[in-house]
Amino acid sequence: MEAKLVPLLDTNLVILITNSNVKHSLTGSEYPTRRRQCEQAAVSLGKASLRDASMTDLEAAKERLDAVTYKRAWHVTEEIRRTEQAAEALKNGAYEEVGKLMVESHDSLRDLYEVSCPELDELVLAALEVDGVFGSRMTGGGFGGCTVTLLQAQAVDQTISHIKERYSGNATFYVTTPSDGARALSLV
Repeated sequence: MEAKLVPLLDTNLVILITNSNVKHSLTGSEYPTRRRQCEQAAVSLGKASLRDASMTDLEAAKERLDAVTYKRAWHVTEEIRRTEQAAEALKNGAYEEVGKLMVESHDSLRDLYEVSCPELDELVLAALEVDGVFGSRMTGGGFGGCTVTLLQAQAVDQTISHIKERYSGNATFYVTTPSDGARALSLV
C-alpha cells in the first residue's frame, strides 16, 4: 500500500472529463456485489487480495470459480497490470500506449466487470473518432457518470464538438491540464 507519483508534465496534453449526466439506480447494490465477488476470488486463489494475484494464478483457479466471479477477477487482475503499464508509458511519454491501455480498460469495465452503460460506451466511442485523442474510458463506479479522455491540447474544441454531435444525451465537459497533485496549502 504505497503511492508512486507519475510525472505528467507535457503541456500539450489535456484530460477531458465528460459527464454523461446519467445516473442509474443500480449502483447501490451492484458495486458491493462486485467487491464481494473479487474477495471470493482472492480467497479461492489463496491470496489476501487480487493485488497479489497473477493471470497464471487466476487460470489455475478457474474451475473453482463461477463464470461471473472469474470475469470480475480477470478484470481486476488485468486492470492492475494495465495501471502499472500506463504509469511506465506516462514516464516515457508514450501517450499512444497510454491511450491503448485506457481503451482496454474501458472494454474490460464494460465486458468483464460490467459497470459501463450505453451512454458511457457512446461517449468513449465518439471521443476515439477524433484525431488527437489518445484514449478514453469510463471513470468512477460506473452505471453512468463520467468518461476521462487523454488528448492533445489542440484537439479539445474539435473533440467536444464531435461528442456533442454524436452523443444522444446532454453531456457536460471539464477540461483539465496536468498539474501538481493535491497538497496542503500553508495559510500564512
